[in-house]
Amino acid sequence: MDAATGLPSAQALRERLQGAAYLADEALATSAWLAGTLQRPLLLEGDAGVGKTALASALAQVQGARLVRLQCHEGLDLAQAAYEWNYGRQLMAIRLAEASEQRLAEADLFSRSYLMERPLLQAISSEGPCVLLIDEIDRADEAFEAFLLEVLSEYQITVPELGTLRARQIPLVLLTSNGTRELSDALRRRCLYHYLDYPTLAREIAIVKAALPQADTALVEEAVQFVQRLRREDLAKTPGIAETLDWVRALHRLHPQAMPEDMSVLLLTLGCLLKTREDRFMLTPERTRQLIEGRRSVGVAEKG
Repeated sequence: MDAATGLPSAQALRERLQGAAYLADEALATSAWLAGTLQRPLLLEGDAGVGKTALASALAQVQGARLVRLQCHEGLDLAQAAYEWNYGRQLMAIRLAEASEQRLAEADLFSRSYLMERPLLQAISSEGPCVLLIDEIDRADEAFEAFLLEVLSEYQITVPELGTLRARQIPLVLLTSNGTRELSDALRRRCLYHYLDYPTLAREIAIVKAALPQADTALVEEAVQFVQRLRREDLAKTPGIAETLDWVRALHRLHPQAMPEDMSVLLLTLGCLLKTREDRFMLTPERTRQLIEGRRSVGVAEKG
């Protein structure tokens, strides 16, 4: 049984994730289940918008766990990621001790009560089930990666003034990367690995239907087919699943039964899918119409 999720198999986890409106394929569900069973971090790589971050939220939901998120960025340091001392409170304690002519030992100042926990230490200190999401690790630098090795290998953090703080309950750790830089071999060796690609047509339709059950089936199928063809274009930012969901929501509000026949209405909604000026101007009305016609031919071919 998976120690993290409490589920006996990858299939059981997959079914629970589906109940949380996250449709994982067999390979992804197996990777997540093994990460919990082996108590190893799971490194998820893939383009932005394919569902990496959403998996952490869904895993926390299905196991009733706390979700702790560390958003990585350039210049991320120990104080932001793990812990820092509450210098304001320490200074106040010193002044109060001086006013009452009491002696304050260094050990009194550097006790756990003066320690401010950041995401990594919050996860390590969690009393109950916890999912730790280290999001976009590729945006942090190699020095931060080196610090992470202790956390990912031993599930512990060393605080010089206090000693080693070990996990009370091993968290399920997910790291995500969009591939903006190459990660170190040392980090990769400590993780299980899964590459998350854009979903197939059938799977993306199922994802949208699960997330937006109120949307008409014809509308969902037509919209997803269009997005699938749009991803083959030379775009600066390829729309992910989140953009598909936003677009279907917008279309459902405007024209609940199917995609609008009026091209001007359709073009007004493309801001849900295209997030750069270059992409928006590249997709001309004529090219949009060609993609819609291509979508229709694909639909006919699939039905045949």
